Amino acid sequence: MSRILIIGATSAIAQAFARLRVARGDELFLVARNAAKLQVLASDLQVRGAKKVGTLAADANDFERHGPMFEAARRELGDVDTVLIAHGVLGDQKAAELDFRLAEQSYQTNFLSVVSMLTPMAAYFEAQRRGTIAVITSVAGDRGRQSNFIYGSAKGGLSLYLAGLRNRLHPSGVTVLTIKPGFVDTPMTAHLRKGALFASPEKVARDISRAIEKRKSALYTPAIWFWIMAVIRLLPETVFKRLKL
Repeated sequence: MSRILIIGATSAIAQAFARLRVARGDELFLVARNAAKLQVLASDLQVRGAKKVGTLAADANDFERHGPMFEAARRELGDVDTVLIAHGVLGDQKAAELDFRLAEQSYQTNFLSVVSMLTPMAAYFEAQRRGTIAVITSVAGDRGRQSNFIYGSAKGGLSLYLAGLRNRLHPSGVTVLTIKPGFVDTPMTAHLRKGALFASPEKVARDISRAIEKRKSALYTPAIWFWIMAVIRLLPETVFKRLKL
């Protein structure tokens, strides 16, 4: 049995992950911005037989609440041994190219808020010499593309931060998992035309759960994205900068 803190719990991937872990008998503490959606999710998990589901409505960009949020989860569950951070915003690339404030909001939500959250969590797990930190970034962070380089650079910075954190925490026995989904059929991508590369939230959640159990360092999900991004990363800049990606 694991005691799991899920941040961004009402996102489609996080909801699928929560349902999966409740079926395994895990205890959960859910954090999301929308209190009404959070309560609906908690009620659904309780109907599914959850042993314990705690909730806290909080905005990821309220940095002052990040430490108390982690403390609340530990009080509710008795302790926390796994954290899944699943919040994020896609944003409007074209609008953010013309308005720095919009770009700043993307960096704050997708990168800085996660660093703020992980600062006390990493210190706690390091002192305990155990724990798992799993964070959803994106394949968009592997290389800057004109279609989403503001979102992608925030996620790329986050992936680099997680790599350093993993290096720091490994001697303490703490696992840091970087999760890089490709296209996922969620409300955040509702405006995009769906294709064969789109995965369901349930598929991604299963992959995340398995990666946590196997104490992996990185996960591309679905797995085909490992090979897609390997090709994209290897393209020479003289070729890549001419592509409409």
